Amino acid sequence: MTYKAVIADDEKELRTYLKKMLAEIWPQLEICGEAVNGREALKMIVDFEPHIAFLDIKMPGLSGLDVARKIAGVCRIVFITAFDQFAVEAFEREAVDYLVKPVTKERLQQTISRLKNKLQSSPEPPEELAVIITQVLSGLQAKTHTDQHLQWIKTQHKSSIRLISVDEVDYFQAGDKYTSVVTADGEALIKKSIKELSRELDPRKFWQIHRGTIVNVSRIENVGRSLTGRGTLKLKKRSDSLTVSRQYLHLFKQM
Repeated sequence: MTYKAVIADDEKELRTYLKKMLAEIWPQLEICGEAVNGREALKMIVDFEPHIAFLDIKMPGLSGLDVARKIAGVCRIVFITAFDQFAVEAFEREAVDYLVKPVTKERLQQTISRLKNKLQSSPEPPEELAVIITQVLSGLQAKTHTDQHLQWIKTQHKSSIRLISVDEVDYFQAGDKYTSVVTADGEALIKKSIKELSRELDPRKFWQIHRGTIVNVSRIENVGRSLTGRGTLKLKKRSDSLTVSRQYLHLFKQM
């Protein structure tokens, strides 16, 4: 039997990458549609009646969560997520298929193996799948309403997209046109400004210490004061030091 699938993700590079990987691992699977947003995905699922829908959780218009709620019980659903460990635990607890960005070949192979077993034992999704998905989505949306802080940094890496967890970042440093994302593995450039990052990052974990610098608090080793009255900040396992402007020195009074 030939199975059909729809891929929904607003990033063209990720759709292309997933489609290529699926062609290698499961060449018999027919990709009958590629959607760039939730509304397109919903229409394709209604029109093409696929057996599987690969849904990115964050899409413009209808999110992957919204689409999943509407089609629960219609076809098998595989969430594509850049969410934190909370989401992963929720999926695993309820045995819902998911892929975490960046998607690896090994992880995709595991998901496909599970999908094949489920489809061979029962081509139609079980009735309780709708209930399971509703339970997972309720927990996820409760979490996302309370925690809207930036979790992943999207960077261009050669011809592909690289996702960096904010927990891996040592600091952000503004440049002329781009902002440097500095990690233990090196640097990457993004177009987000320090001002945008300061609004989107969790203020409990990231502090702006200069008009052009935001630092991961967990990476701070010590802070001193220069002869000019500015602060000098030393990070763990790094030789470089950062300057703390006078207006931000108050952040370190309790340290």
